[in-house]
Amino acid sequence: MPIHFGTDGWRAVISDTFTFHNLRLVTQAIADAIGSGDWHVPDTSGRSVDPRKMVVGFDTRFLSDRYAAEVARVLAANGYTVYISQADAPTPAISYAVRHLGAIAGVVITASHNAPRYNGVKLKAAYGGSALPEQARRVEVYLNDNEERGRGPNMMDWEQARRAGLIERFNPIPAYYDHLRTLIDFDRIAERPQRIVVDSMHGAGREVIRGILKGTGCEVHEIRGEMNPGFGGTHPEPIARNLSALAGAIGTGLGDMGLATDGDADRIGAMDGRGQFVDPHQIMSLALRYLVEERGWRGPVVRTVSTTRMIDRLAQRYGLKVYETPVGFNHIADYMLKEDVLIG
Repeated sequence: MPIHFGTDGWRAVISDTFTFHNLRLVTQAIADAIGSGDWHVPDTSGRSVDPRKMVVGFDTRFLSDRYAAEVARVLAANGYTVYISQADAPTPAISYAVRHLGAIAGVVITASHNAPRYNGVKLKAAYGGSALPEQARRVEVYLNDNEERGRGPNMMDWEQARRAGLIERFNPIPAYYDHLRTLIDFDRIAERPQRIVVDSMHGAGREVIRGILKGTGCEVHEIRGEMNPGFGGTHPEPIARNLSALAGAIGTGLGDMGLATDGDADRIGAMDGRGQFVDPHQIMSLALRYLVEERGWRGPVVRTVSTTRMIDRLAQRYGLKVYETPVGFNHIADYMLKEDVLIG
């Protein structure tokens, strides 16, 4: 079966390779890998982790909610208690829920910024970040082993699992908002409220930025915030060529700046008041400068080979060490688990 886990899981074309049948097989391999005893990565934060608790989330793509329900059924049949999001939610909110709920891992049904015909699985480890490469390889080992042995997935009826307390619906957003309020000074934002256009690109970030900014005095106008599994015929990737709608909204006076999130809201782009695109490389550089100069924080910086060398120049100015990794959140997470990384 042509299923391979990449830097953040598995993606494939819906109804081609990404089918209910294959998803159940992948979920069974995830359940087996996590239950093997060699899965948990020690967490230095002192949190307790429940080895039989899992979190499941999903984005706005075609059938993502149904796929997520199938994942929950397989995990429940393997003895896991599954907390599944009530509605589509940003991947960062699900990642935080894994930590907040003390789960051993999380599964997000999403193909991120890929074209609408794709869907996929993102696998999250107990610390909330992407599963490490060795964890993804372990899933592949069980996937291939189960196929060779002709072993199908364990399945449990949805209502039976609900009655048994093995599947619970939850809303990940309130706890995520509470966490963000410990990181961001919203009082400072309220001192100089902005007029902001938010382009959710029909993805899982819809209403989330507007919601967290309530009470700050900011005027937030959201575009492309309705459910549209086809993403309006474009790739839900916040890069300049896909953001003409955002530039148009700013140009007509709906806001003085713009923010755009991708299909599962774990990527961001921005625009200034003239409709000029501000890419994630610039955003990360600005964030690094802010953390050092305004907050006085220090620590090593981690970037992938594809990230701007502006990071290196800033780190040299501040006397910070820089680590370079292959592309993929999991490689960055590896360093963040080992050291007190400032930003990655």
